[in-house]
Amino acid sequence: MFDSLSDKFSNLIRTFQGKSKISEKNIQDATNEIQSALLDADVNLRVVRRFINRTREEALGDKVLKAVDPGQQFIKIVYDKMVSLLGDKDSEKLNLKGPDTTSVILMMGLQGSGKTTTSAKLAYRLKKEGRRVLMAACDLVRPAAITQLEVLGEQYSIPVYSEHDAKNPVKVAENALKYARREQYNVLIIDTSGRMHLDADMMEEIGKISSAVTPDERLFVSDAMTGQNAVNIAKEFEEKVGITGVILTKFDSDTRGGVALSLKEIVGRPIKFIGTGEKAENLDVFYADRMASRILGMGDVVSLVEKAQETFDAEQAEKLQRKMAKSEFDLDDYLEQIENMTKMGGVEKILDMLPGAKGAITEDMVDKKELLKEKAIIQSMTLTERKNIYIIGSARKKRIAKGSGTSVGEVGHLLKKFEKMRLSMKKLAKNKKYQNALMQQMGMK
Repeated sequence: MFDSLSDKFSNLIRTFQGKSKISEKNIQDATNEIQSALLDADVNLRVVRRFINRTREEALGDKVLKAVDPGQQFIKIVYDKMVSLLGDKDSEKLNLKGPDTTSVILMMGLQGSGKTTTSAKLAYRLKKEGRRVLMAACDLVRPAAITQLEVLGEQYSIPVYSEHDAKNPVKVAENALKYARREQYNVLIIDTSGRMHLDADMMEEIGKISSAVTPDERLFVSDAMTGQNAVNIAKEFEEKVGITGVILTKFDSDTRGGVALSLKEIVGRPIKFIGTGEKAENLDVFYADRMASRILGMGDVVSLVEKAQETFDAEQAEKLQRKMAKSEFDLDDYLEQIENMTKMGGVEKILDMLPGAKGAITEDMVDKKELLKEKAIIQSMTLTERKNIYIIGSARKKRIAKGSGTSVGEVGHLLKKFEKMRLSMKKLAKNKKYQNALMQQMGMK
């Protein structure tokens, strides 16, 4: 996401970092570059003009030109304006009632936007947070829409209220709310019908459902790949039905990101969540400050730590550190770390969240095929061989190479690389000063 835009901003930020003096011409040139980058990213022209004017106005004041560190001050202004463009403070939070009351979330959007799948992902997320969630199938137009929601509900262990022979979606929504209150569900997510394009009937139907159930959140779901068209459709929904927030699906496929940078300014409503994959857990909260930091190439350590905490068990991490310190870290442990890295979204996503990694470390430097090859080699070893690499002689190497579809040389290369890595890990595990500095940088101390 934001690949091209982030690369351009990263380069721009690097040229300003550490500058003790900057001039009006420097700022003018920089904002011209920013303008070009935003337009290339398919950001709405009106939004680009406002962003540039606000940035220039503040940057050309004494606050920057006479600052102790003007380069850093200019970067901060660009960052603050980017955060404001993407959202407000706490705008990502859902407006839900307390656990003893039923909160209603109304999902709406065009057909093909991923609305039904996103409804299930959001239900799964809220369930993990401790909520009792019920989904209601109120899309009575699209064939198999009810069945799709029921299948997803079964897959994620979330109950679905449905009336297969119903003709009136408003009545179904009312009945679902009554049922949710009676059975003490504290969140009801209503999946509504979409169309291939905007029409008056659809808007009227969603408006009636909204009036009948008085939702706490009215979330517009849109495919990020549709670009500026998504902004225009969101504006229509806001004007005719009223929305409280946006969920962008296929966000991981939208390399330009113009829709995300245009929505808040044009529609006046924040992005609440982004879909980053097909799995149930691939629905991320959209934090404006963290996203701005990633666009500017500053990384996103907070999200990285959160993902790590979800993936790694604290007790397991301590055990791993003890192993590293005693040189007991083996190939089984290494295989587990490769799999954990995959759970966190892969090497590219991790690098994307590391400060300074954007631009400094490219995809070309991360050999994904090599990691897959290493995984195959380790999985072709016996448990004894994984625990003690020193017993692996030429005969064993031949067997492992044959079993993994690699060469003897590649098996030998992994063993040498692993031994070197283990020595480095031992030094790191004993270096408390370095560990404390790293923990402070990640905000954990």
